[in-house]
Parts: sequence; C-alpha cells; structure tokens
Amino acid sequence: MIESYEFGKMKIAGKVYTADLIVFPERVKTNWWRREGHKLNIEDLREIVDFKPEVIVVGTGYYGKMDIPEETKKFFEKIGIKLIYAPTKDAVRIFNEISNKKVGAFHLTC
Repeated sequence: MIESYEFGKMKIAGKVYTADLIVFPERVKTNWWRREGHKLNIEDLREIVDFKPEVIVVGTGYYGKMDIPEETKKFFEKIGIKLIYAPTKDAVRIFNEISNKKVGAFHLTC
C-alpha cells in the first residue's frame, strides 16, 4: 500500500522515494527510467509484463504529462492485462483500492 504521494515524493512502508518507481507486491523497483521520458512504451514495462499481473496502474505524473500511446494500450488489451492510467495522485488512490494481482508504475513529477 502506498502511504502518501506529493509532487516528486512517494512514501511506501515508511520509506520515502524521490524518483519514478515500479511497485510490485513484494518489492519496489526504484529509479524507473523510460526510453522516451514522458512517453510510455511497451519496452518500458517488460519487467511488469514478465510478472503477469492482472492489472497495471500507471501514474502519469502530477500534472498527467506522461503520454501512453495507443500501441501501448492495445498491447496490454491484447495480452489480457488491464491497464489503468491517471495522474499520479489519482493513480495512487486507484492502486490502493485494487485487490487483484497488481503492479503500479509511477511518474512522480510533471
């Protein structure tokens, strides 16, 4: 569960993170980088795809600036993983409410 989020900062299990991250059920991958920064490509989520969650929640940034191309959306639909995306504040709330096997990928700024 994510305890809190504000621009550039997320708290999980008492630890504060200040860089983009991926939240798996048992661990947090820090310093998550994307090939094109503010564009989410399929290859940016390979580790998540290999984990085979039911749901991926993507936080697109404080102001929602990260773009998710149609190609990425269609890929997850095709492989049967539900993709939910929203500005990071909303994505955190959604992530915390979901009880399915999930992974969260969060852009903390922009």
